[in-house]
Amino acid sequence: MLRFGTDGVRGDADADLTDDFVVALGRAAARVLGPGRFLVGRDTRASGPRIEAALCRGLAAEGAQATALGVLPTPGVAYVAQREGAPAAVISASHNRWTDNGIKLLGPGGTKLRDEAEAAVEREVETVLAGAAVDAEPRWETVDRSEEYVAHVVGVLGGRDLGGMRVVLDCANGAASAVGAPVFARAGADVTVIHAEPDGRNINEGCGSTHPDDLVRTVRERHADLGLALDGDADRVIAVDERGAIVDGDQMMTAFALDLDARGALRNRAVAVTVMSNLGLRRALAAAGIGVVETPVGDRNVLASLAEHDLVLGGEQSGHVVFADLATTGDGLLTGLLFADLVRRAGRPASAVASAMERFPQVLVNVRVDRRPDLGAAPGLWAEVGAVEAELGDEGRVLVRASGTEPLVRVMVEAHDPDVAEAAAARLEAAVVRQFGPEGSPAARP
Repeated sequence: MLRFGTDGVRGDADADLTDDFVVALGRAAARVLGPGRFLVGRDTRASGPRIEAALCRGLAAEGAQATALGVLPTPGVAYVAQREGAPAAVISASHNRWTDNGIKLLGPGGTKLRDEAEAAVEREVETVLAGAAVDAEPRWETVDRSEEYVAHVVGVLGGRDLGGMRVVLDCANGAASAVGAPVFARAGADVTVIHAEPDGRNINEGCGSTHPDDLVRTVRERHADLGLALDGDADRVIAVDERGAIVDGDQMMTAFALDLDARGALRNRAVAVTVMSNLGLRRALAAAGIGVVETPVGDRNVLASLAEHDLVLGGEQSGHVVFADLATTGDGLLTGLLFADLVRRAGRPASAVASAMERFPQVLVNVRVDRRPDLGAAPGLWAEVGAVEAELGDEGRVLVRASGTEPLVRVMVEAHDPDVAEAAAARLEAAVVRQFGPEGSPAARP
């Protein structure tokens, strides 16, 4: 049985998300999150309609008033859930290939579920699967709420516009394919949209936030002011400046934090970021007197930290950026629109706005080992980590962590000099292998 990971359940659409499992998950979600209204949205994968129908059957079988929203970005589903105070589910595998799919559950009000709620849903899934199947064929309604979401996103500008600004938007052939262009057009931008013709199989295929080459090329060809690349469910965004250089989530968050702070709107003068955020972000914010609250990897951890510390801004290097006063989750369209607005208000090109942060070269290595690693019992490894950190001093950073799902140790090294970062990562990779033993396959470098 699939288990909840950092963002719902995810796996092969046919082998893992079978109708029986999805119906059981729907029934379990209705039992744990309440029998009232329950919203369901999805991205553009070919398996989406089947899984949507199975999930709605399960929800309705337990008395929930299931409402299918059709294709809508994850933050769009979260927005509608917030408006209605209802729980929701999003059928998406985010940036994964089209053959995968997943289900993210949101609590009443569009917020990510806490660990205990996910554990309760898992227990109920097991109970349902062990019991009798549902005989009746439950019914549900289908409602289009996309216009409401588009109006919400455009509304965050507070009456400002992007008139005269040339923007290229890559929708990843995903959930934002129908709503992305209207957002920027209504905001007054001269928008060119690419990869917004989903066929069920081309989501994220050579496009979107994980494959921005087409976006870079189009920005240069069109002499655009800014490019924006969403992922499959549009909860994250990566930008491209006017020269075609990538602007990642850390660079955007740095620019946002400095802008909010200058306007007295950065509540508690701190930002929530994950352990993977670049050293350059930390340095730029520290120089401005802005604090950093560090969380484990995963946007749900960022969201929890925002609530705990009463902060307005947080996110991940990957482009999950959360404006806590505007949304309950990361929103790629909203973030992209606000970054375009920031560039326009600054009166400088996107490259200059992004230059507020100097991005340190970062080397990532996934080291496969022969067993699930216990890093707490690895003194030799930590001795080597300490030695590398001492050599890097203030000019670098090291992060070593175990994967939560695979026999992997993830090594990250940042340094001013990319050769120094590579050499340090190789040393730590060798130390991991000495401590735990190789699994046999070569280390992967993302």
